[in-house]
Amino acid sequence: MPAPTPLSAAPPDRLAALRYVLTDIDDTLTEEGRLPALAYSAMEALSAAGLAVVPVTGRPAGWCDAIARQWPVAAVVGENGALWYAEDRGARRMIRWQAQDEAARRANRGRLMDLAREAMVAVPGSALSADQPFRLFDAAVDFAEDAGPLPLAEAARIAAVFEAGGARAKVSSIHVNAWFGDWDKRTGIESLFAARFAPLASVIGRVAFLGDSPNDAPLFAAVPFSVGVANVVPHLEGIAAAPAYVTRAPGGRGFAEFAEALLAARNEHREENAA
Repeated sequence: MPAPTPLSAAPPDRLAALRYVLTDIDDTLTEEGRLPALAYSAMEALSAAGLAVVPVTGRPAGWCDAIARQWPVAAVVGENGALWYAEDRGARRMIRWQAQDEAARRANRGRLMDLAREAMVAVPGSALSADQPFRLFDAAVDFAEDAGPLPLAEAARIAAVFEAGGARAKVSSIHVNAWFGDWDKRTGIESLFAARFAPLASVIGRVAFLGDSPNDAPLFAAVPFSVGVANVVPHLEGIAAAPAYVTRAPGGRGFAEFAEALLAARNEHREENAA
């Protein structure tokens, strides 16, 4: 698998063409569990410039409702693609979509939590994530947020317990997320674009995705202008699909580096066209 190209070498015309910025949250926008001001300011600057900013996260439905309401974003995809929320600010209405009906969700809940308990027994030091009460579709076992931190090999063991029980499982930088259902970050984004923007395939050349960990691989593979913040580098050996580009800085500083490069390329393109 080829190594990602430094973001500084990205063609300015490709940056200037971008209109949609998809981004993971944990360790892509955040650093050490906090959202730095420069990352939030970068989202505001992109939104003010007319770009649609869309967080795509493993975080729970409860968080997504707050993010869609309070952050400078066009929508948010949560629980690894199980749902998306978009606020129509003019109508003061939250638009919600979910990948699975309520009957199926409720039927799967007990099985999923049984597997979570089994995984925590199998991997001492792991724990149910603190945000589990706000989740609708998945279970999140913490190995590096409030628990541990445990090595990635232990996270893989947690994922293996879920998979042996028939669930899908993805390893992020802090949690193992698992669910019963046929979705991931890519399918969640495809649903959002079809409903709110345009079919993803028709605008893919105008889309960027930023991430940092193995559960971002579906979108690293699907989006040609994919960017890993610098802390993705330790994961590259075991990741299913690597990003096309990588920033110099980690986390939120890496996101701000990307935003600065994009906005500079747009300004340069505008000036060239005006000349």
